[in-house]
Amino acid sequence: MIKSTLNIEGMACNMCEAHIQDAIRRNFNIKSVKANHKKAIAEVISESELDENRLKEVIDATGYKYNGMKKEPYEKKGLFSLFG
Repeated sequence: MIKSTLNIEGMACNMCEAHIQDAIRRNFNIKSVKANHKKAIAEVISESELDENRLKEVIDATGYKYNGMKKEPYEKKGLFSLFG
């Protein structure tokens, strides 16, 4: 699993977050996405790397501006991982 943190310029409210989340869900095979307009990011969890060129196209088409991403391995933290 991969966690991609996308930098997105132009989001101003919860509705902006919803537009970004919907666009990403419609165009990519992902596990989850959570946008945050205050931090100007969207965090995407996926099984494989996202196509960055396609990502830029999809986000820019919504009227917001894609400004790159940071990728890192992601491990789901379950309740029992606290005791291991």
